[in-house]
Amino acid sequence: MITGIILAGGYSSRTNTNKMLLELDGIPLIAHVIQTMQHMCQRIIVVTGHYHKEISEVVDHYSGVEVVQNKLYDLGMFSSVITGVKETKTDFFLVPGDYPIIKISTYKLLLENKGCIRVPTFEGRRGHPIFIEEALIKELLQEPMESNLKVFRDRYTVSYIETKDQGIIQDIDTMDDYFEILQKRERVEIL
Repeated sequence: MITGIILAGGYSSRTNTNKMLLELDGIPLIAHVIQTMQHMCQRIIVVTGHYHKEISEVVDHYSGVEVVQNKLYDLGMFSSVITGVKETKTDFFLVPGDYPIIKISTYKLLLENKGCIRVPTFEGRRGHPIFIEEALIKELLQEPMESNLKVFRDRYTVSYIETKDQGIIQDIDTMDDYFEILQKRERVEIL
């Protein structure tokens, strides 16, 4: 069994709105992440924080999806990582909820490869989702809260797996990022 952990605890301060609920193809960004992940994960944990109520209302109707609130979300993303990892005892995928266009094939590719930590790359750039084997859960949970995922990851041998999926590096930090993804989708539909 593989668990999916989606990080959705932040303030979305650079978009000045709850970016997880911005729509792409008529559905919220976080729903795209859930729907793609459901092809590989029997259980999905959405870690909320600042926008707990709003995100919960959107994702509650998905089967196999649980919402866990990170009460320490103001400490940053790593506190949400720890909150989500506490809820699993299996290998897991970890992805921020603002990566809405990752392909199913990328999840499959990561599963088909080997390594205790697997990170996809696109043209040499590292992205998401990250795959972590259950053997590292205990060590990850012992990581200090002021640490971060990169510090933890770099202590281990990481399998970097090249993909053709630009979605692994396309997150939405600003409204410009959001409009760029919308424009790319429109061009693809026209072609």
